[in-house]
Amino acid sequence: MTLETLQQYWWIVVSLLAAILVFLMFVQGGQTLLYTVGKTEIERKLIVNALGRKWEFTFTTLVTFGGAFFASFPLFYSTSFGGAYWVWMAILFAFVIQAVSYEYRTKPNNFLGQKTYEMFLLLNGLLGTVLIGTAVGTFFTGSAFSVDKTNLLNLTGGSNAISAWEGPAHGLEAVLNFTNVALGLAVFFLSRVLGSLYFINNIEHNEIMKRANKQLLINSVAFLVFFLYFLVVVLLKDGFAVDPTTGVVSLEPYKYMNNFLAMPLVLVLFLAGVVLVLAGIGITWLKDSRKGIWYAGLGTVLAVWMLFLNAGFNNTAYYPALDTSLTAGSAEWTAFMQSSLTIRNSSSSHYTLTAMSYVSLLVPFVLAYIWYAWKAINNKRIDEKELQDEHHSY
Repeated sequence: MTLETLQQYWWIVVSLLAAILVFLMFVQGGQTLLYTVGKTEIERKLIVNALGRKWEFTFTTLVTFGGAFFASFPLFYSTSFGGAYWVWMAILFAFVIQAVSYEYRTKPNNFLGQKTYEMFLLLNGLLGTVLIGTAVGTFFTGSAFSVDKTNLLNLTGGSNAISAWEGPAHGLEAVLNFTNVALGLAVFFLSRVLGSLYFINNIEHNEIMKRANKQLLINSVAFLVFFLYFLVVVLLKDGFAVDPTTGVVSLEPYKYMNNFLAMPLVLVLFLAGVVLVLAGIGITWLKDSRKGIWYAGLGTVLAVWMLFLNAGFNNTAYYPALDTSLTAGSAEWTAFMQSSLTIRNSSSSHYTLTAMSYVSLLVPFVLAYIWYAWKAINNKRIDEKELQDEHHSY
């Protein structure tokens, strides 16, 4: 395959991993509902153990996503993870305390106490979703960084590094852009929607089901408000177009809407994903179905996957460089924008991408294992009797 084909292939793979990760964040969403859906100790124990059987899928997918992004598009990894490190450190911290919480929540002689670890789970559910969503929002709104590839062979670091982050906030400035925050909140409320659907599907307890149904409606409305706000703003805003011949980055009116129109398959799959999410919510709320998680889950994967393809394909800078402290339209502002990352200028070599492509052939086997493990764990809905008979509980 040509280098361009390999770059597109790996953007598709990385985008799919990101989409699967967003679906698996039903674990984080479920954690934020711990005290809302679970009112008694046994109810909270049911919720924690239902989520505890799945939290490792989310964590593993996050690590796989990060590893795939690093190997296939290393310039993004060094720019974002090396510059916006406060955001990524906060995300990492949130996932570390999650792992610790599931491991030690009910351990004897736990000096922090069970409630402390439950607060950690709530914190993970809030930070893990909002910060990841806010970080992804910068794929459409831009970040203040510059890239100088002439420093590629200079290993002294510091001011001679390839990428430099402008400003002291190192990524936290993303929260000052409401479009970014809107996507973060959309991911947060979507995770709570998926968490509610998961409880309804996985837990055999009448009171939990009633409260989960109530939370499903509340969080669905909140999710739609923030998601539609983000979508409308992005589709109507100027986007970061790349000249395929010269590589020059410039603003193009309605760029992301134009991307959908130029890639009808991406548009159709995106709309299908949105419809499936709404269908999962609808059949659960209106028909008392317990299978809504599968419709909404598949819809989440499709919609998020297509959003990532929209951000990177059709000659688009997927990680725009934009310094709002400069005068818009000025020569300095335009020059700064040329540091924007595309799937062409930020990828690994042809050799590396080819070698990785052979490894990627194992992905279907990994997905098959996840499906098998999920099915084995979910061979019956969790209930109070099972918790009493279970030797290991979270």
